[in-house]
Amino acid sequence: MDEYVLVRKLKENINKVFVGKEDVVEDMLVCLLAGGHILLEDVPGVGKTTLAGVLAKSINGSFGRIQFTPDTLPGDIAGVSIYNMKTNDFEYRPGAVMNQILLADEINRTSPKTQASLLEAMAEGQVTVDGQVHMLPEPFIVIATQNPIEFIGTYSLPEAQMDRFMMRLSIGYPSREQEIRMAAQFLNGETPDHVEPVCRTEEILKMKELVSKITVKEELFCYIEDIIALTREEHRFVLGASPRAMLILMRASQGRAFLQGRDYVKPDDVKAVAMQVLLHRFTLSSEARIQKADAAGILRNLISKVKVPVG
Repeated sequence: MDEYVLVRKLKENINKVFVGKEDVVEDMLVCLLAGGHILLEDVPGVGKTTLAGVLAKSINGSFGRIQFTPDTLPGDIAGVSIYNMKTNDFEYRPGAVMNQILLADEINRTSPKTQASLLEAMAEGQVTVDGQVHMLPEPFIVIATQNPIEFIGTYSLPEAQMDRFMMRLSIGYPSREQEIRMAAQFLNGETPDHVEPVCRTEEILKMKELVSKITVKEELFCYIEDIIALTREEHRFVLGASPRAMLILMRASQGRAFLQGRDYVKPDDVKAVAMQVLLHRFTLSSEARIQKADAAGILRNLISKVKVPVG
């Protein structure tokens, strides 16, 4: 089957259950095909866990979920070595990370040490336990969730870890019509449990390879670099976007072009993903916070200032 047709079928399959959030689903598929990870930041009950589960079923991938709490240990994620008395040797017992889709639920409720245990997996696709390296299954994507309105008993993710997520997404509440449709589907038994796979993980890997070969012309490199440079010059941000952010923005633009059925990147692709890719990487300066500056508004204004390449 043509890969462009297959990815459309995948998107439609998820949208059947996850009603009215086509833009969020598209961004999630961009991350999957571009090899990135997702931070879902939203209030409870809007379907963050459902979205991750439906994705796993749609691609027939293995799904692991870990509910983060203050007493969650790094070994719960990466796995542990256990001594086997019969063989007089240590055996690796895999943790939750040994799945293709990993839902890190309420990641900000666990300690920084446990949060950091995900860094190697997210950056290198492997975990090291007692000096032994264990490769993760492919494709591998972390979908982490956190509630933005809770502060007691939470640990903010450090900037270095925020920088590992390709996108930060917010689902938001459904509209009146969408919520009524959702209720009707629920009564008719159209729940996430009944989602059928529409492709295999091997086909996802093939699509990821195609995404990596999407053409990005030199003018687009310059366009992306101009956006990144402006964030570094913006005095209201404590730090500008990192070189990793520039590479991730380029790869996400390739993923978006693929979802649009093209084999080349347009400036519209960059603009379509720039806010989701960049915004969570910035912290406002103390002066800007006192002045109640809006980070999203600042970034949107910076992007609009950059000259768009033509032709």
